Amino acid sequence: MSPLPFPSPAFISTISPSFLFRHPSSPFRFLDHLKILGNNRKKRGIMDANFVLVRQIPPGIRLLRAARGRDWTLKTYRYVILLVTFIAYACYHASRKPSSIVKSVLDPDPLNRPLSGNDPYPWPIGNVFIKEEEGQNSSIEGSSRGWAPFNGKDGTSKLGEIDVAFLSCYSLGMYVAGHLGDKLDLRLFLTSGMVGSGIFVALFGMGYIWNVHVFWFYLAMQMVAGLFQATGWPSVVAVIGNWFGKRKRGLIMGIWNAHTSVGNISGSLLAAAVLSCGWGWSFIVPGAFIVLGGVLVFLFLAPYPEDIGFTTAQLMATDDNGQDVEGQNRGEAAGNDGSGPVPGPCGSGLRTSVGLVEACLIPGVIPFALCLFFSKLVAYTFLYWLPFYLSQTAIGGHFMSVKSAGNLSTLFDVGGIVGGILAGYISDRLKARAITAASFMYVAIPAMLLYRWYGSVSQSLNIILMMIAGLFVNGPYALITTAVSADLGTHSSLRGDSRALATVTAIIDGTGSIGAALGPLLTGFLSTRGWNLVFVMLMLCALVAGLLLTRLVIAEIAEKADRPIPGGKQGREAPASEPLLGNLK
Repeated sequence: MSPLPFPSPAFISTISPSFLFRHPSSPFRFLDHLKILGNNRKKRGIMDANFVLVRQIPPGIRLLRAARGRDWTLKTYRYVILLVTFIAYACYHASRKPSSIVKSVLDPDPLNRPLSGNDPYPWPIGNVFIKEEEGQNSSIEGSSRGWAPFNGKDGTSKLGEIDVAFLSCYSLGMYVAGHLGDKLDLRLFLTSGMVGSGIFVALFGMGYIWNVHVFWFYLAMQMVAGLFQATGWPSVVAVIGNWFGKRKRGLIMGIWNAHTSVGNISGSLLAAAVLSCGWGWSFIVPGAFIVLGGVLVFLFLAPYPEDIGFTTAQLMATDDNGQDVEGQNRGEAAGNDGSGPVPGPCGSGLRTSVGLVEACLIPGVIPFALCLFFSKLVAYTFLYWLPFYLSQTAIGGHFMSVKSAGNLSTLFDVGGIVGGILAGYISDRLKARAITAASFMYVAIPAMLLYRWYGSVSQSLNIILMMIAGLFVNGPYALITTAVSADLGTHSSLRGDSRALATVTAIIDGTGSIGAALGPLLTGFLSTRGWNLVFVMLMLCALVAGLLLTRLVIAEIAEKADRPIPGGKQGREAPASEPLLGNLK
């Protein structure tokens, strides 16, 4: 029989010395609890490898506690977690955007012509998004010749292969990263992923500095970067799911999910701003920013509320009555006088993880995963190819430069921000995730069709239709990868204290990422035969995505129809937290 684990010095250091002085027997009662918990786990056949003690408080939070002389409230900690994870994943997306900005520099179209410069639109539309002075394209070094090996006849196909290599490794790494995220320290795991991503994104740009013209170099850099990027999404969704209950989860995560579009926008603007210095700097600068984001995560991210002294009961009580928990009240509830937090026995290290197969059996995981396959295919095709499409399409009778196309494409993500918030709010109000996601996918079909037909008529109409398409394309994508994943990761079918947040998120988003890899690859080939074929593909994928949720939509409608009507208001008292997936066995 293997010995029971013993508290590490890092764990002991999290207990307030004054608390030990006043309550000398408490640590021994806590050790007795650990012994009982360990024996129960052994009876259930759980390996000791999964039994890890509560992890150390992040150094940044420890420093701020010492500087302030008192602790934060639960609400403040939640704001900090939202901000840190928001910045973290915005950095992830910002580092993915440069490849779409530099496509037209690596593989220029000889027919591309700059605007005449007599643009009537005022600032900022004219100066930032549309207006382009004569000859500005040629100011980017090598833009007229391209960059070998991407400037040949098969250059567009090679750019598509680069995208699919990144996204394939990203999707495959997602399954592994999600399972590891439920076992390892999410703070260190996320930090490592961000630093690794920054290094290999910057190395791709160093190919410009080192004058590298070997295709396999760029392919390898993107593949390794994709593996590191896979650590991001399961980790941040798991952290948010740990800190926030199901009440208003759709709205909260819809607003929080704006980091995707904010990252795309900032990545586009940043890459376009330094493009005149050489296309390599469009990768090096975002790579440096994500490394800095990793340092921020290491200093301030607490993956579980229990890691800094809050209990699950306090989180549930706060969600139910809306009252905040002060540091002193938290300490009293934990059994001390508020002089310091007592880490609970259910911190990040004492959670049990579930396997991939068990997570797949959770009702609703597979349908939403397949829906995201096609939904993310559409979203990532716009993410990677919209700047290229804008630079190769005459809008209002004029072509725009690479920089202007990159800046203009950010408005698609502005629509996506609104779409994510709107989808989360509607799904909370209707208490129906599947109905909301399917409806958005169906409406996205005419939105994309109108954008293709009338987007080239004028610059103003292009902007309006682009934002509308972004709203309906990114809305369901944001909803499924956030609120739906968090709902299913804490589903009632999970046994005891088991957690599957990162694993379920990885399954859903990993499956979606396979579609995200396939979309840009198909676009690279179809665009050579005309953009109409690309838009037909996107509309068909949106239709299939909606149809895949038909069974869940019918179940949600049936549950609403069968729900009792207390006081004449149907379903008014039903908890807003429960997604209507529980009856699908």
